[in-house]
Amino acid sequence: MPIPQSLLRRLKSGTLVLGAAFTTATVLWQPGLSLAQPTSAPAVTSPGSSRGLPDFADLAEQVGPSVVNIRTTEKVVQGQASSQEEQMLEFFRRFGLPVPPGASPRSPRQNRGPEERPRGVGSGFVLSSDGIIMTNAHVVEGAEEVVVTLTDKREFKAKVIGADKRSDVAVVKIEARGLQPVKIGDIGRLRVGEWVMAIGSPFGLESTVTAGIVSAKQRETGDYLPFIQTDVAINPGNSGGPLINLRGEVVGINSQIYSRSGGFQGISFAIPIDEAVRVSDQLRSTGKVTRGRIGVSIAGVDPDIAESLGLKKAEGALVRGVEEGSPAAKAGIEAGDIIVRFDGKPVEKSADLPRLVGNTKPGAKVGLTVWRRGAYKDLRLTVAALEEEKVAKVAGAEKPSAKSSGAAQALGLALRELDADERAELKLRGGLVVVDAAGAAARSGLVEGDVILAVANREILSLKDFEAALAGLDKGRAVNLLVRRGDWVQYFVIRPNSR
Repeated sequence: MPIPQSLLRRLKSGTLVLGAAFTTATVLWQPGLSLAQPTSAPAVTSPGSSRGLPDFADLAEQVGPSVVNIRTTEKVVQGQASSQEEQMLEFFRRFGLPVPPGASPRSPRQNRGPEERPRGVGSGFVLSSDGIIMTNAHVVEGAEEVVVTLTDKREFKAKVIGADKRSDVAVVKIEARGLQPVKIGDIGRLRVGEWVMAIGSPFGLESTVTAGIVSAKQRETGDYLPFIQTDVAINPGNSGGPLINLRGEVVGINSQIYSRSGGFQGISFAIPIDEAVRVSDQLRSTGKVTRGRIGVSIAGVDPDIAESLGLKKAEGALVRGVEEGSPAAKAGIEAGDIIVRFDGKPVEKSADLPRLVGNTKPGAKVGLTVWRRGAYKDLRLTVAALEEEKVAKVAGAEKPSAKSSGAAQALGLALRELDADERAELKLRGGLVVVDAAGAAARSGLVEGDVILAVANREILSLKDFEAALAGLDKGRAVNLLVRRGDWVQYFVIRPNSR
């Protein structure tokens, strides 16, 4: 009997689905999932050039000696459960299971002072032959002791050179010589669909190799880093390990997973190696990372906002607020501006701006281009150093009877005019106080106590001005507002038809 062509195609591709008879209580494989590649699959000689599945054996042997296991300990008071013990106890309590002997924390009578206990397990890789190792900041955060284990089973106590929480990159040092450093890859050559491999210690299982493909680049999950998304199997303990291309080069640091269960669900994130190296260089030289800041709060630019401001396409970063006395304020940047270029580089989306500014050395003088009232405007500023984030105080206001018009109510706003004392205190010629915000206004972020200064790029001094500004607009069109909140001037867009 001839073999059906459909089965032949599946055999050639290395995908053959088996029946449920092979399932066990411990789920190593589930029906509906494809098997791994056949042992006879041809090796890939260059990325994307072969139709067969790659053979990762040589690659694992090549890079494996450069990958390390990292164990950390923490000090706990005897009688007090460690973080791992607390997690275990919470598991038994949640599912109503009996607590195993020895799992309960010791009674207070047994307290005899602090002791070191295992805290966690992670991974890392060698940057230089003299013992410089890169890992994740969360792997070593809060650790009393860091122990690095090499593939030849030698163990070393490591010193934390520096750790940066914003990028989740850390550098540690061990007293060893003759180590095999990794090769750093070119992130610009990385392609979606390209095969990649990870080596690490998931759940403490050292030197574990997993593989998959690059699912996406420039995945926006944070302010300062565009992550590499892959489907490489990553689990707790893989953190800090390398993501490797088929040329044996490190292209990322495995850092995060998307999971609703705590385990791998097909989505993993890695820190791009170029960003990580930039951070590690600063950590090695100064022990900390210095980033630039300009003092603006920003939002994305969607088609509605672009249309309301006369911008041909949705691009750039919308300036919602400008910090008083900041480099942006000194340069003349205004709320409602759209920053489209910074230091000669395009700002295609709002997430681009924090990275461009953050990677700029404080004190540097840079140019930027903004879209303002229908025209581009070039400005220059001096970048300041990023400090701890400051929370602006929101000014409160007593709630007198509102004198809002029908136009304001249609947007969900109850407004009143500033009195003479308020205008003097705020140093304003006029404006409208938000007495209440509901509906579309509330969904846009407006709150009680906000002071509206402009509508549709027109200055607002009174309720009459507010009505006149809205009268000339399409009722279904998004409306932009310039708003004073505390010491900040911010920019909001109300979409009347949003739900």
